[in-house]
Amino acid sequence: MSTLVVRDVQLHLGPQLVLGGISVTVAPGDRFAVVGPNGVGKTTLLRVMEGTLAADGGGVERQPAAATVGLLPQERDARPGETLEGYLARRSGVADADAELVAATTALADGVKGADDRYALALDRYLALGAADLDVRAPAVLADLDLPPDGLADPVLSLSGGQLARLALASVLLAKFDVLLLDEPTNDLDLAGLAQLEEFLTSRPGALVVVSHDRAFLDRVATDVLEIDEFSRTGQVYGGGFATYLEERERAHARAQEAYDTYAGQRDSLLEQARRKQEWARSGATRAHRRPADNDKNSKHFHVQKSQATGAGAARALRAAERLETVEEPRTPWELRLRLDQKARSGTRVAGLSGVVVERGNFRLGPVDLDLRYADRVVVVGPNGAGKSSLIGVLLGRLTPSAGERWVGHGVVLGEIDQVRRGVAADVELLEAFRRSSGQDETEARTLLAKFGLGADDVVRPTGSLSPGERTRADLALLVARQANLLVLDEPTNHLDLPAVEQLEQALAAYDGTLVLASHDRKLVEAVRPTHILHVRDGQVRLERP
Repeated sequence: MSTLVVRDVQLHLGPQLVLGGISVTVAPGDRFAVVGPNGVGKTTLLRVMEGTLAADGGGVERQPAAATVGLLPQERDARPGETLEGYLARRSGVADADAELVAATTALADGVKGADDRYALALDRYLALGAADLDVRAPAVLADLDLPPDGLADPVLSLSGGQLARLALASVLLAKFDVLLLDEPTNDLDLAGLAQLEEFLTSRPGALVVVSHDRAFLDRVATDVLEIDEFSRTGQVYGGGFATYLEERERAHARAQEAYDTYAGQRDSLLEQARRKQEWARSGATRAHRRPADNDKNSKHFHVQKSQATGAGAARALRAAERLETVEEPRTPWELRLRLDQKARSGTRVAGLSGVVVERGNFRLGPVDLDLRYADRVVVVGPNGAGKSSLIGVLLGRLTPSAGERWVGHGVVLGEIDQVRRGVAADVELLEAFRRSSGQDETEARTLLAKFGLGADDVVRPTGSLSPGERTRADLALLVARQANLLVLDEPTNHLDLPAVEQLEQALAAYDGTLVLASHDRKLVEAVRPTHILHVRDGQVRLERP
């Protein structure tokens, strides 16, 4: 039972402030959600917590010092030549623990000074991480996730995208870190996988820190929330779970605005009072120094004193304004304002599939018949590996079916987001790729990309250097530019931050064209109000009304 203490962690990457002072204590049983806009340093903080990235200031303490801390990154990071067993051992920390035990054993045999202590620590870590029985535990977990239990020697790169998502989940379920750090663990998981992940995380006794954009997942899992401020890059802890955090955040923002309004009102009132009195004092002094008509010295003296008193009152008002405790005006964070309009509506029959069959190795999808009508809102559901992405690939024209045909109706303008984020060309400067795909001139393209948080420095970068969240925002900008009347979206919320997910949800709910959506985001699926549900399972497709 171990605790992770983060004290005033600060980090710069070059001149840029990434973390401006983060403090949090994660104790056994705590399940912290780390939230904030894309690029605010959430993944960086996890790496500092893990110990693979050193902070400039502050520090991270493990209590006890031998506590195990492991980070499972959002990228599935399958490596060429790696087997399923090697993948699971690496991501669960077993591979490193095994290598250290071998090295410590060798040092002990060679009589190296201090080798006995090193060996004892290495053995404790080896056993704590479950390295001794990984080969026994792994097949059962794989079987539970519909992966071949006897396939530990198979190459990871032989798996489909859905199977790789389940293998990543298996590495979480097999991990025995005292403090578990997860970066977007829900990406690409189906509903069954989400349920297994939620059950595992809520029942494990150790500490957890998770970055996720899945609101339903955070509702179920998080006991506390650490919010990283976009501007100061400092952290604020909220207790009571994710729903409580959302309520308290709104109240905190309202209190901050009210405090600033009160301060600004008092300050402006005092400054205005000082301005008026200074003006009166100058006017009074001018009148006092004019020769009175009756040359009354007492009258002149009275006006001089009155002018001086008024000037003193102005000085007092200025001092009072300076003594006010300064309250900073709440800064408005950048917000993705997304509106999806269609340039012109399509015909009644939008697109469809007729007797389509897709074959990939031993996998077969179909035959599939689909007839999309204008304003249909179709949600595609099914377990990982069932064929959802293959179905969408055929509908988009990216996959050529083994049999049957795809058709597109009159006046259809297609907008798409697929899981690989191929809306803009890869390894080309973003601005060039966006102009090529959108048909916009340079000024229009720069302006639109800026609205999606991709500024002057971002648009001249190669698209391959963009983060997953930046690529997703570029694809969303392309949807806006195309003004499509048919949207086909495959897991569009992956890699988006929570505010952007909420904006996408509102935009899709208001969209009046035809929509095909595959998503594991349960709140998003509810919000789009589907007219049809397309169930994909074991290569078969069934259409029903909700």
